[in-house]
Amino acid sequence: MATPFEISDAYVSQLVELSPEFATSIGDPRGADRWSDYGVAGQEALVGLARATQSKLTEHVDHPDRDQRTAARVLSESLDRRIESHEAGDHLEDLGHLASSFRGLRTTFDVMDRSSAAGWDAIAGRLERLPEAFEQYAARLEAGRTAGRVVARRQTLSVAEQARALEGPGSAYRKLVDGAERAGFGSERLAAADRAMAGAADFARYLEETYVPSSRVRDAVGRETYERKAGQFLGMTVDATEAYEWGWGEFHRLVEEMARVAERIEPGSTLESMTSRLEADTELRADSAQAFCEVIEARLADAVDRLDGSHFDVDPRIHRITVNIAPPGGALGAYYTRPSEDFRRPGGVWYAVGGQTEFPLYHQISTAYHEGFPGHHLQIATAMVNSDRLSRAHRLTVWYPGYGEGWAMYAERLMGELGFLERPEYEFGMLAKQLYRATRVVVDIGLHLELRVPGSAPIGGGEPWSYQVATEYMRRFGFRTEPQSHAEVLRYLGWPGQAISYKIGEREILSIRSETERRLGAGFDLKHFHSEMIGNGAMGLAMLRSEMSERL
Repeated sequence: MATPFEISDAYVSQLVELSPEFATSIGDPRGADRWSDYGVAGQEALVGLARATQSKLTEHVDHPDRDQRTAARVLSESLDRRIESHEAGDHLEDLGHLASSFRGLRTTFDVMDRSSAAGWDAIAGRLERLPEAFEQYAARLEAGRTAGRVVARRQTLSVAEQARALEGPGSAYRKLVDGAERAGFGSERLAAADRAMAGAADFARYLEETYVPSSRVRDAVGRETYERKAGQFLGMTVDATEAYEWGWGEFHRLVEEMARVAERIEPGSTLESMTSRLEADTELRADSAQAFCEVIEARLADAVDRLDGSHFDVDPRIHRITVNIAPPGGALGAYYTRPSEDFRRPGGVWYAVGGQTEFPLYHQISTAYHEGFPGHHLQIATAMVNSDRLSRAHRLTVWYPGYGEGWAMYAERLMGELGFLERPEYEFGMLAKQLYRATRVVVDIGLHLELRVPGSAPIGGGEPWSYQVATEYMRRFGFRTEPQSHAEVLRYLGWPGQAISYKIGEREILSIRSETERRLGAGFDLKHFHSEMIGNGAMGLAMLRSEMSERL
């Protein structure tokens, strides 16, 4: 009888065959010039694999060996999430401003090998095959459209605009060709960028001419869908009303805390005046993208050096973290890419900056800790290192934003506790990020449940939530520019439930820490707590609470 670890290995092997993009993400060279099937048949194959694997795991959820038991439970719950989503028809509405299959058709190239002729040949092969992938994707969306399963118009128009950017003169596909030529690997095959750009144009045309007229005007998904999706992101049951009320409490608490820090920096200042001052502070600014990356990379390297051994045990294979500017054409923001499975490709923090040329640092320091160390990089790469304790599928395929983003939010706060936010300006920036995420909670839930803004709120008191009110909240209390505010709200409307995972996940991790401290008393060890929190890999927050209680 196969063990959970063996079942996991077989699942990953089959997933590599079905999804060459997944293979690329883990550093497996197989299928590097191909795409997975983006059509309905491809989705059916993936969910079929999930069902077959889950049936094999059922008898192992009470396995006597703890590591084998955890492997079975974690992967089974993750597959439950995939199956539930498929059965709800989410794959037929897979289109969104930030999170959908469309994004992978651009970002997959970011982690492909560019150091060899073989690597560039693989890139060329993928570029040549992009029109077919776009056609399959459009056919799947068309199957949803004809069945009455469509996404909101704002999401459709946003993706169409991004697709148009991929066919234009600044196309990320065209820039790949330029990169090959600069690296000395120019090839006529890389003229395949023209085919890729044409595929993006055809996809944009399909959205504009066929899909947009059928798309729904209403942005909100409603309570039932919202709580289902939020529960999948968090790995726990979600009461949206409770989360909404708690989010407002956090919002007001953080506004008051930021005001106190602003007063320390400059007596008499307001949040708005302090933010304007810090945005313009030439001492706390990088004046180019390259200078910005150098500042952040040095900051992360310093954190690894100072905390390795004292608060975390950092495997030498994951000491290095790269900092990169993302190719153009995608949604703005910061994100992390994990190392390859053999660690030859290091983990990386990426910044999609659009046309930004100046980078105020006061709020970027905590973001670096969130995306890099001790945030996502330490969390994800540590799990990858622990191959003796965690199954391969657990390390490479399981992810819950509630756990992942919750830990990264916790890491921002922890770095303040540990003295790494050594200037009050950096503390103000960290609190600004906290307020930004708290604002997300009330905006996301308020929009999708079509609630009213509380009468005591600073903007729109007593009014129904609207796109305009939401963007104003993100501008003033998310500290976003006007374009960023619109991008944020588009993200929430197209990815219901994900935005709350940051603060709700942080709340759960802080609660688990408090409970563990109370239970262990003088025996509580923070380093050991962190080791168990990230060393056992990603899992739903309900399971995480149970596992931490059992292990500590």
